[in-house]
Amino acid sequence: MKGFGTIIGLVYALALGGVLGLGLTWWATGSDFQLGAMRLGPWTAWPLTDPLGADRYNRARIARSGDLPLGPGEGLAFTAREDSEGRALDGACRYRLAAMLPQARWWTITLYDRSDNLARNPSNRAGFTSAAVLRDEEGKVTVAVAPDSQPGNWLPSSPGPMSLVLRLYDSPVSTGLATEFGAGRAVAVPAIERLDCATGDKT
Repeated sequence: MKGFGTIIGLVYALALGGVLGLGLTWWATGSDFQLGAMRLGPWTAWPLTDPLGADRYNRARIARSGDLPLGPGEGLAFTAREDSEGRALDGACRYRLAAMLPQARWWTITLYDRSDNLARNPSNRAGFTSAAVLRDEEGKVTVAVAPDSQPGNWLPSSPGPMSLVLRLYDSPVSTGLATEFGAGRAVAVPAIERLDCATGDKT
């Protein structure tokens, strides 16, 4: 009986270790936690993620998400799931991304839903490119994200969790960021200001 109990205990320990290991791996590959992550305000980028030379954790994250990240020589992608006050982005609220003037030859801003799919809406508009936005006299761009119609550059949203991705292509800072985090201070990423919500809750 004593030997049987030892075997049961060993099997239990192995099963518990397996569940914990798989759970931690699933969480690490599905969240914003990642070695080499860099945060600038509400935006997170992974300048050290190279799809050709990624480590096993990054390869697992890429396989799970289905996305192919930009290589160090191509550009840099910043993701935001919270506003500048640290509150989760919600499509029921109105947001303003002001004074956008990214340091890149070409850039895009894209809205994704809770499943990280392109946001669906009657306007069939999920993002803008730097060649198709309205600019002010200084060449800067303001983007509105809201469920109701807004003047200017408007991304229609739907109630529920969402995220924004700012991609900088052919940027003079992308390669530098991959080797020197200090260069991150030179990247101009917009603040995400929450104006109000359909529920009336502003907290």
